[in-house]
Amino acid sequence: MTKRESGFKDFVLDQLADLSGLTCRAMFGGYGLYQGKVFFGIIHKGQLYFKVTADTLPTYQSQGMKPFKPNATQTLKSFYEVPVDVIEDSVRLD
Repeated sequence: MTKRESGFKDFVLDQLADLSGLTCRAMFGGYGLYQGKVFFGIIHKGQLYFKVTADTLPTYQSQGMKPFKPNATQTLKSFYEVPVDVIEDSVRLD
């Protein structure tokens, strides 16, 4: 992980600091975000991805967000990139 990517991870964790039971674990060459036992997010190569549902997916797609691609042959369509303006607003992010 580069210094920039590490700084981004630290920034995201700071933005989510009010989230009770937040933990961060290494995975996919990045980090998985958990609230208790619930896996809800991925930090990978300077991007934040959240788990989507049938209800939330259209919101991400309407903003042009893309699904998580850990490599050229794999796409996890249950996780979508979080818009930068949301990441920068800790109230909206929580």
